[in-house]
Amino acid sequence: MSIALSPGELINIAIGIEKQGVVFYDVMARSTKQASTRDLFINLAGAERQHAKIFAGMLGEAAKYLPPEDQSPEYGDYLQALINSAVFTDEAATGELASRTDSDIAAIDIGINAEKDSILFYYSLREILPPLAAPVLEKIIAEEKSHISQLSELKKKLGDLK
Repeated sequence: MSIALSPGELINIAIGIEKQGVVFYDVMARSTKQASTRDLFINLAGAERQHAKIFAGMLGEAAKYLPPEDQSPEYGDYLQALINSAVFTDEAATGELASRTDSDIAAIDIGINAEKDSILFYYSLREILPPLAAPVLEKIIAEEKSHISQLSELKKKLGDLK
């Protein structure tokens, strides 16, 4: 089953992904005992809040554009699969996932996977949204990549402490 989402709908999905990231990182920041982990999760939650605001600011412009007409059914299926496989899909599930995470390293792994998922989705958005949106998406993608680096570095440090 193929989907055809408007740029506005895709941006709303991106806003949802970012908001769920905030929920996850906030819960994890409150539940960890490691100061370095808590500080990183607090910073990541703040970055995700900022991303949601940036995407919200793009909504007005996005309403003016239609999805590309040459969008293949396979591409729609691909977008739907990205959306369905996202780690952070709804607030209740995200909160439950965070509360059941039994270690900082497990939480970091979830965060890394979620950041990877969002990068894939944002690369897809870049292909659909007007070129005017590309610089903003590139900035957000770069920040999400830096989140992976930060999480990976912390995971290594925590692993070295054992």
